[in-house]
Amino acid sequence: MQIRRCSIVMFEPRAEVALDLDRLLKGEAGLGTTMQWYALAAHLDAALKVDAADVALLGRILPDTWVDAAHGNMAGADIERLLHTGLLISDDAAHAVHRERDQRVRDAGWWPLSALAHRLGRWSGIDSAQQMRKEKLVTAQDLRNRFGPPPPAVMPPATEPLVLPPTEDEPRDLLLARRATCRNFDRARSLPLHLLAQALKRTVKAHAVVQPGEDMAFLKKHVPSGGGLHPLETHVIALDVDGLAAGVYHYHALEHTLRPLPVDGTGLRDRVLTLLAGQDWFSAAPLHIIQVARFPRSFWKYRNHPKAYRAVLLDAGHLSQQWMLSATELGLAAYVTAAINEVDIEALLGLDGIDASPVMMCGLGWRAAEQTTSEFDPLQQVWPA
Repeated sequence: MQIRRCSIVMFEPRAEVALDLDRLLKGEAGLGTTMQWYALAAHLDAALKVDAADVALLGRILPDTWVDAAHGNMAGADIERLLHTGLLISDDAAHAVHRERDQRVRDAGWWPLSALAHRLGRWSGIDSAQQMRKEKLVTAQDLRNRFGPPPPAVMPPATEPLVLPPTEDEPRDLLLARRATCRNFDRARSLPLHLLAQALKRTVKAHAVVQPGEDMAFLKKHVPSGGGLHPLETHVIALDVDGLAAGVYHYHALEHTLRPLPVDGTGLRDRVLTLLAGQDWFSAAPLHIIQVARFPRSFWKYRNHPKAYRAVLLDAGHLSQQWMLSATELGLAAYVTAAINEVDIEALLGLDGIDASPVMMCGLGWRAAEQTTSEFDPLQQVWPA
């Protein structure tokens, strides 16, 4: 059997506090601190406890060279245990799942630190709204009571200011002033399909394609993208859209079409609440979109690049502003959030979380007549005093 170390793994020592019975029986403080090593791997879903001997053993095995497991100063039991966890990779059929997942990480071209940050920062089953309420961290005053005042909003240098000339408000200025995240959607009002089509056209539709070769295509959209690669793929969750059955769809940016996915629409609104990590103020929207990053699309050009993952997230930021402005101009309400349960979304869409993973969700609908959840509208353009 041939083995090698997995492609991306780092080790973290953590101080862990636990009950120390011996100290407690001696009349001392019953809590003791121990150091525990954890292995963080880009193809695994969680950190794994390891010991110092495991760290030393894995440090002697190269990630890119196959070696015979029967040779060298390696204990058979340790090898088998590390193969089972996926920290070691083998060519044996019994360990094919870990080998295939690790190979996808290798093929994608991840920069190691970005791969670990993305992989281990994903959520599953988190109810962020409930946690906020439980810990009393809902309002700005709640946050100040817990953490003290925030850093200053502006940090100017100690130099004389140069006053810029005044400018007149133009239609775009007025549009920008009306943009406000909606936390009060009207559940009784459906979304017309043509408005959804217009919003998609202005944000994620490809308006031109450039093909420098038969097997190459670069899209022109109304939002910028790192390297012109547009790695974000749009999935639509329709809950109450006129002329569109409740369900989950893939949006084709070139065709401007929706293709249904094999997802049962029953109980979909409750499922959306889970995807949104319990943010019930967003789940009432009749339409949600998921932006899925197809990392190999970006990393094809930016291989093992320390800025590539950042560029993907910047793409999401560009798109979110375009989404919010398009909705505002259409007289609709919208939201954007990165607080999502990525692992649950991956299960819904059949993604592996390595080649493709969600980075944000957006929604669209009508704002309710009454404000039951506070919205940030200091210009009073949405909710006049």
